[in-house]
Amino acid sequence: MHTVWKGAISFGLVHVPVKMFTATEDKDIHFRSLHKECGMPISYAKTCRHCDKEIGPDEIVKGFEYEKDKYVIVKEEELEKIKPESAKTIQILDFVDLSEIDPLYFQKAYYLSPDMAGAGAYSLLLEAIKQTGKIGIAKISIRSKSSLAAIRVVDNCLCLETMHFPDEIRSISQIPNLPEQTAVNEKELSMAKTLVEQLSEKFQTEKYTDDYRLALLEMIEQKIAGESVDIVSTPAEGRSNVIDLMAALQASLEAIKTPPAAAKRKRKSTSKNTKDNVS
Repeated sequence: MHTVWKGAISFGLVHVPVKMFTATEDKDIHFRSLHKECGMPISYAKTCRHCDKEIGPDEIVKGFEYEKDKYVIVKEEELEKIKPESAKTIQILDFVDLSEIDPLYFQKAYYLSPDMAGAGAYSLLLEAIKQTGKIGIAKISIRSKSSLAAIRVVDNCLCLETMHFPDEIRSISQIPNLPEQTAVNEKELSMAKTLVEQLSEKFQTEKYTDDYRLALLEMIEQKIAGESVDIVSTPAEGRSNVIDLMAALQASLEAIKTPPAAAKRKRKSTSKNTKDNVS
């Protein structure tokens, strides 16, 4: 794995040298923009609309727009001077319970490994977090961006998850059409809670896949192999803008109670009847 960041974790007077590695990977399928006529990729050149010419990397500087079309230039050496301590050190500010943090705050996950002769201090912090059940709240700077971070244990590894600062979270008051008070039918609520309980089970990561990405890869492979691609659309039969909650809840509960084998037999029977009717 590629090292994203190198520095140290500090809590109290303890210093833990670490290396950081990205814990997730981009599985999105990316497309290039091609010229329809010849099939060649389109390049995007950086140009200056005032000088009407292409600009090279050494001619580009950073600027902040403080008024419309007015910029203040910021040099790289000026940015270096004001880099916070968190650019090289992950300073743990507090230890808190994970349940106290809304998932809305979390951004991206990274794995941390001990660097140089830091295995002893690394193991000490890992065990302290594991046995107390706490997580560390810290500050870190990655690629010139300052973030809050949560440090916790995943299996036998310290994991850092960058977090939004509170002022980066938009207020719910900005969201339109939210109900001021939740008024629900008690019978519907009882059935909804039963449905939630029936669908509840232990989280198993292997159950969840990106079906769209898999279908997209299959389509691309068919095209590479020169095969025809069938487009199948799902009919919107029986759909209505008016939702009968009781009927939907009842049907959902009955579907859960139906054993998989019986449901499969029912689907086969329905399919056979459909073929018979067609023929």
